[in-house]
Amino acid sequence: MADPKGFLTTGREVAETRPVEERVKDWNEVYVPGSLLPIISKQAGRCMDCGIPFCHNGCPLGNLIPEWNDYAYREDWSAASERLHATNNFPEFTGRLCPAPCEAACVLGINQPAVTIKNVEVSIIDKAWDSGDVTPQPPERLSGKTVAVIGSGPAGLAAAQQLTRAGHTVVVYERADRIGGLLRYGIPEFKMEKVHINRRIEQMRAEGTKFRTEVEIGTDMPADALRRRYDAVVVAAGATVSRDLPVPGRELNGIHFAMEYLPLANKVQEGDFVAPPLTAEGKHVVVIGGGDTGADCVGTAHRQGAASVTQLEIMPRPGEERVAGQPWPTFPMLYKVTSAHEEGGERVYSVSTTHFEGDEDGNVQFLHLVEVEFVDGKLTQKPGTERRIPAQLVTLAMGFTGTDQSNGLVQQFGLELDERGNIARDADFATNVDGVYVAGDAGRGQSLIVWAIAEGRSAARGVDRFLTGASALPAPIRPTDRALTV
Repeated sequence: MADPKGFLTTGREVAETRPVEERVKDWNEVYVPGSLLPIISKQAGRCMDCGIPFCHNGCPLGNLIPEWNDYAYREDWSAASERLHATNNFPEFTGRLCPAPCEAACVLGINQPAVTIKNVEVSIIDKAWDSGDVTPQPPERLSGKTVAVIGSGPAGLAAAQQLTRAGHTVVVYERADRIGGLLRYGIPEFKMEKVHINRRIEQMRAEGTKFRTEVEIGTDMPADALRRRYDAVVVAAGATVSRDLPVPGRELNGIHFAMEYLPLANKVQEGDFVAPPLTAEGKHVVVIGGGDTGADCVGTAHRQGAASVTQLEIMPRPGEERVAGQPWPTFPMLYKVTSAHEEGGERVYSVSTTHFEGDEDGNVQFLHLVEVEFVDGKLTQKPGTERRIPAQLVTLAMGFTGTDQSNGLVQQFGLELDERGNIARDADFATNVDGVYVAGDAGRGQSLIVWAIAEGRSAARGVDRFLTGASALPAPIRPTDRALTV
């Protein structure tokens, strides 16, 4: 155990953010560099080393949280890094981007603020990179088997790294021009600087993983050619079909999916553009969707100099404390103020968009909305609450509906889908096609980064067993496992 009285004597402290007026002028991460290390050992000491650590249940990776908390408390950063990497290929991703279901399941959180597990995690891995503790781990020998991984998001990268380390020759195919999937082009720089992706890719290259960008399976390369070339295939193409809003005026210029808007801003940071082809500068921006992707649009619009930013959510505003229907250790639906929301803008709850209004040139100018409420379990419009708000740029951030089928990947492989439209798989993450496996959102549906990494690790075990007859690789989850919710 770290500090036996730490949870009694030390209060919760989280990462310090830079002043709003400073950070909205750049695209660097919002946190003050180096602000965690002076406080993180004491924060790790708040861990109670529970007899049954429910943080393990909250985390699909089964992270060994009490163990690396203990090492962090003692400032044994090398040992902490080893324990961290024992269950997680990319803790610098989850430490920055995961909503931390582990903290929701922290036993201390029953009646006190939970341990800052996420902050401890990112401190350990950042210290490990700075200290040179993160090194390539190439296999001792090669199996002679080849694997293609389709998609380079967290699920695809995790599967690729596990299979490479098991001795297989792995090639990752990515249809975009850079590796990383939504980590690269869907996550703004101010949430995670892309240096964290780049150095992991270099580590994986040194281990033997190969990468092929700007190759879309189904279009640039037919599925049967891929199957002939490789002994096994992992489909980790994500759930990239954005949910649309079919209301009058949707065809107007200036209405875009979030994943049309966000990547262009990221490409500026990559050096592809001096200024983004699609910008919020000087415009009244409306973001439809109250989740993390919507918040990413809000923060991006602030940095581009929007005249105003309004975020709409069809559901009621959540409370700030757990309600009886969401008891510990489930992940509660709470009112969340992200760094983007701290920077300004208005959040409007319990409203639904009825239609858009444009000018004579076909550009969107106004969004018409109405307040809604639940009546007998059904969402109903409230008469007399209609109004319009200025909207010269609208981003649709309402989630995703499934894997892209327009490129022919699903049809060419002959993959079966489940009742939700995801690619069906068995207990080993295998599809109905021999030698073809699926990991991540393509099989699970839209989910969290921590679930994607867990899926990639688990699918890798299924592939390894298919290729060799047995596997020592870990499988932290089953395809049917779901988050600890009510």
